[in-house]
Amino acid sequence: MKRISQAGPRHRAAGFTLVEVLVALLMMALLTALAWRALDSVVRARDEGQASVDRTVRLATVLTQWEQDLMALHDTELVPPLAFDGQTLRLTRRADGGVQLVAWAVRSGRWQRWVGPTVVRGTELQEAWLRSQQLLGTEPGTLLLSEGVASWQIYFARGGQWSNAQSSGNVVAVPSPPTPSPAASAASAPQGAVQLREELPEAVRLQIFFGEKPLTRDIALGPASS
Repeated sequence: MKRISQAGPRHRAAGFTLVEVLVALLMMALLTALAWRALDSVVRARDEGQASVDRTVRLATVLTQWEQDLMALHDTELVPPLAFDGQTLRLTRRADGGVQLVAWAVRSGRWQRWVGPTVVRGTELQEAWLRSQQLLGTEPGTLLLSEGVASWQIYFARGGQWSNAQSSGNVVAVPSPPTPSPAASAASAPQGAVQLREELPEAVRLQIFFGEKPLTRDIALGPASS
C-alpha cells in the first residue's frame, strides 16, 4: 500500500524582497525631504513676517522721536537751532532743566541719533555744538536706529515752497534778548545788539531711502519752535 504524503505544496514565505525595501526607503526619503522643505518655507515666511513687523514697529518709534525732537526745537540764539550738512542734522531742543543738542546722521548705511548732555550755560552748548561736528558714531549717547539706509535728504519749507536744507534761507535781523536765557550765559551778544540769523523754516521734510523705496515724513514747526 502506498503511503500518502502529508506534505502539501510548498509556498513562499511571507515578506518583502530587497528591491521592495529599497523602493520603500527611497519613497520615505523623498516624502521626508518634501515635508522638510515645506516646513522650512513656513518657518522662513513666519520669521520674515515677524522681522517685517518688528522693523515697522521700530521705524514708527523712530519717527515718533524725530517728530518730538522737531516739536521741541528751541532757539537759544547762541548756535544754529537747526542745520543740515548733507550727512548730519543738528538741532537744539528743550529738555528738563535746560537744553540738549541732538544730532541725526546716516553713516555707512546706519541711521543714528546722538544726544548730548542737558546744559544750562551758553559756553557748554557752544562746546557741544563744536563737538557734534566731529562725531564718529561711536560716542556715548549714540543710538543705532536702523541699518540698510541707502541715503537720506532733508528739505525745508520756506514761503510755502520746499527747498534743499543746505540752500540758504531768509536772513533776518533778530535783537538780542535783554536778559540771558538759562541756556545763554556770558557768551550772549551784548544787550541791545542786533544779530543776523537765518530764519527757521515753516516745516521740515525727511526723505530716507531703504533700498530704492523712499520714506517721506513732513513735520510742521509750530510757534514754540521759534
